[in-house]
Amino acid sequence: MYDPTVARLTYRALLGRRRALILGALPLLLIAISVAVRVLAGADDQTAADVLGGLALATMVPIIGVIAGTGAMGPEIDDGSVVYLLSKPIKRPTIIYTKLIVAIAVTMVFSAVPTLIAGFVLNGNGQQIAVAYTVAALVASIAYAALFLLLGTVSRHAVVFGLVYALVWEALFGSLVPGARTLSVQQWSLAVAQKVSGGDLVTSDVGLTTATILLVVVTVLATWYAGQKLRTLTLAGEE
Repeated sequence: MYDPTVARLTYRALLGRRRALILGALPLLLIAISVAVRVLAGADDQTAADVLGGLALATMVPIIGVIAGTGAMGPEIDDGSVVYLLSKPIKRPTIIYTKLIVAIAVTMVFSAVPTLIAGFVLNGNGQQIAVAYTVAALVASIAYAALFLLLGTVSRHAVVFGLVYALVWEALFGSLVPGARTLSVQQWSLAVAQKVSGGDLVTSDVGLTTATILLVVVTVLATWYAGQKLRTLTLAGEE
């Protein structure tokens, strides 16, 4: 279910000079802001939770997920090079699973690692805040990568739709409409983080059991449907 050649090509596409600069900009900004906050305000658990929750998990992680998830498949469909890939003797599910693994890995590296660093800078992992938000970033990376890989497979405007979901639905509606939070990857990952921290600084509007089920279901369904869509593209190319 994993093809090294497909993985190498996907890594090369995602970590090219242009995308690498974009992927690296947000983590560097997060760390720089964390250093400035620590210098100006000192070590404070509530401030650390606010920065990691508001900037890292709510903004940085989904945007990186959009870039990695849509970039794993979307450009190949847009420029037609996917036909060359599909002509190779590689099973279609293998292509999707390989690209998903690469997208998850890239999202985790560029989101979870800087989140952990920023957390230690802000308060030295007081009340397990740094570790809790890092775990949330890791969990969210899986769901975001699957969702945005699906978007990259089914739409030529995947980046736009991904940003709308990440910045409008989760960040805007999620903060204003309580019911919208139930359908939020951010809230699902926060439920896991709340369990890790064990305190009152990390909270979620979704229970841990519900969040875990939804994370698994969304990831599996998105991956499955992306595979079905890729099979449709194969048939269209053969015809």
